[in-house]
Amino acid sequence: MQIAIIGFGEVGRILAEDLRARGSRVSAFDLKLRGEGGESMREHALRLGVHLAPSHAQAVAGADLVISAVTASQAVPVAQDCATGLKPGAFFLDFNSASPGAKIRAAGLVDEAGGRYVEGAVMTSVPPYRIKVPLLLGGPHAPALQPRLNAIGFDSKVASEQLGVASATKMCRSVMIKGLEAMVIESFTTARHYGVEDAVIASLRETFPGIDWEKQGAYFFQRVIEHGRRRSEEVREVAQTVREAGLEPWSAAGTAERQAWVADRADEGLFGVRGEPGFARSADWRTEADRLLAHLHPHKDC
Repeated sequence: MQIAIIGFGEVGRILAEDLRARGSRVSAFDLKLRGEGGESMREHALRLGVHLAPSHAQAVAGADLVISAVTASQAVPVAQDCATGLKPGAFFLDFNSASPGAKIRAAGLVDEAGGRYVEGAVMTSVPPYRIKVPLLLGGPHAPALQPRLNAIGFDSKVASEQLGVASATKMCRSVMIKGLEAMVIESFTTARHYGVEDAVIASLRETFPGIDWEKQGAYFFQRVIEHGRRRSEEVREVAQTVREAGLEPWSAAGTAERQAWVADRADEGLFGVRGEPGFARSADWRTEADRLLAHLHPHKDC
């Protein structure tokens, strides 16, 4: 199977590594190839034997399967950019965390161009599972794609032949998961400021004894610091999903702002330099909380 991956970031690279290990031919394209980060992408692709194309259309030309793994806000534009280059009957797997409405719009662009659109909803973090990450598929072409995906290493199942069902499942889950990340960062950092973090964690441990709050706190801080930009875009799609249901997304909107705020601090270098040892890798969340507090109170001992 000839596979094209649009988006050669963390998820795209993991998929490329696992697909190449299973013998698939892989091409890829990423807008960042033209700017900062492009050199590391080229080196990575060279090691894997992945062909980097100069455009969306050239990456997907001749591909049997196109996997779109970009930021949530780019899901529809990427579908549009790829549509004209798709060969007739090619599958287009939308791996992005976008709202049901966005997935339906993207599907219209792909199907109109002669491709076969399948929405994908990734149900947990990709890195621990890699290509075996639990994946829900949706849309009329999902039953045809599912066995082919699993044959090349994926762990997918069809959620519904109706577009939007798989994405709604993912988005509703993200209200909770991404919201919990934002709440932990906000709660723990504030508790650290007032010197009550140990009491707060003891209380949480008593209420939710099945969670190691020290370990979970460190993990949440790390993930948001490293991927807050992508997460904030995803949660804006989550908020849109809530709006499409007729509710005002007060919780999701706040989560998006907190995730984006942490991402801004990371871009400013508050947590070190991305890619260097130690960046957002502290086993103790307090280290990162102290950095946030020092940023907020530069002339005060926090």
